[in-house]
Formats: sequence, C-alpha cells, structure tokens
Amino acid sequence: MKSHMTVFALTAILFASIGMTPAFGQIQSSIVVTTDKTSYSEGETILVTGEVRDLYSGTPVSVIVKAPNGNLVSIAQVTVGADKKFSTEVTAGGALMKAEGAYTVTVQYGTENRSAETSFDFGGSTVIPTNNVEDATITDTTVSVSGSSDLVGYEITGGKLLNIIPDVDASSLIVSIDASEDGSITLTIPRAVLDATINGGDDDFFVLVDGEEVDFDEMTSSTDRTLTIAFPAGAEEIEIIGTFVIPEFGTITAMILAVAIISIVAISSKSRLSIMPRY
Repeated sequence: MKSHMTVFALTAILFASIGMTPAFGQIQSSIVVTTDKTSYSEGETILVTGEVRDLYSGTPVSVIVKAPNGNLVSIAQVTVGADKKFSTEVTAGGALMKAEGAYTVTVQYGTENRSAETSFDFGGSTVIPTNNVEDATITDTTVSVSGSSDLVGYEITGGKLLNIIPDVDASSLIVSIDASEDGSITLTIPRAVLDATINGGDDDFFVLVDGEEVDFDEMTSSTDRTLTIAFPAGAEEIEIIGTFVIPEFGTITAMILAVAIISIVAISSKSRLSIMPRY
C-alpha cells in the first residue's frame, strides 16, 4: 500500500511539472533583448535584437544605451514587426561612447513593467575628436551646418558657440561651446536640418549636455523647432538627438556626384567603342 502511494505521489509530481513546462518557442518574459557579440571595438556595428511576448499595435520599443558611468549614449524608437521581433544598430565609438568598460542596453515596451536589459564591453575610443571649427560659418545670429544650405539661428549667454556638426549615425546635432559661466543657448533649427517625429507627428528631442540628459524649453512651427537649453560653466558639448538629421552629403552634392559617375561611364563606353576595329 505504501509503495502504491509513493508511485501515485511521484506520478502527480511528474504531471504537475509537465503542466508547468512552457510551450516550445514561447518567451516567458514580456520582452527579451540581446546583442550579436559580447564585446566590440571602435567602429564596429552593435546589432541589438529582441522579441516581445505580446504585440501592442503602434507601440515602439525604446532602446537605450548607457555608458559605464550611467550617462546616456544613445536612444532609439524601434518598430516591432508582426513576428514580434525588433532590431536596431549602434556604431561603437563616437562622441558619447569613449570610455572603456561595460555598457548597458535597456529596452522598454510601453511601460516599465515590460523591460529588459543586456550589456556589452567596449574597448574604448582611440580617436581624438576635433571641433572642426573651420568648417562652420558663424555670424552673430546664425551658424552653418555641414551638409545643408539651411542656417541655424542662435542666441547664447555665458559662453561662445564654436560649431555645429551633424552626427548621421546618431541622428543628432553636436553643438560645441565654450562656456565661461552658467548660461543658455537658444537654437532655431530648420526641420530640414534636424527633426524628431513619430507616426507623422512631432516627437520629443533628447538633449545632453556633456553626456548628461537635461530639460529644455521648446517652441515649434511648421518649418522650425526652437530649443532653449541651459548649461553650466565649463560645458563643452550639447547633443540634440532626434529621428532625422541631414546626411553627410546634401541632395545637390549627391546629384552632382551621380551626374559625374554617369558621365565617366558614358565616356569610358565611347572610348572602348572607338578602338573597336571597323569592317
């Protein structure tokens, strides 16, 4: 009798454990994330991929990368596919990813309850950044931006504007300043230079002062977005992150390049034909 009870108990435990075993292919967490490698060198592409358990139509995944000291490195809004999977890429290195160490990738899907983390090691930056001050034309009220014919209007107190350059990989503008004291800068940025949109409407910019996220005031129009950003004495760099920034080569430059390539191909073809023997 005792042996029968033992067999019965073991059988019950076995069935219970089978009942608690998840179905194959299902994720138990509300969201998971991983990177394609555990460590990267400067210039390498960091592929971030993940999957959500439940699909919420129209809700993107926020992918946030932070440095070893907790400073924000990059942030992106990524669309989730019908297969419940998402992916995005980040280039190792740059203005905000310089230090060697472990970087944290946090993904959030709508609410804090649906979040996950992973990490990767970065070997550190060996490139010494330059301000490229000579590339910018700066007047008392405007500054040119490489790759665009549009000008960014500005007013600054407590410091001097040195340059504004686009970071295509991060969809951001890097504003170099020399802050002699606490002050602020107001930038009127054409939407053709930098914008932040989601589902056809305006989205919020992310603004970093020397790698630290800060609050700012903003006014918008159909053509421009005007930001007022405070900074402390000694500040050197302001990064404004959106969803679109002008490419390294403007439209006109790209058209000229395309015409040049077509002309070279045409001339080369004609030259080859001219040396063909005639019968």
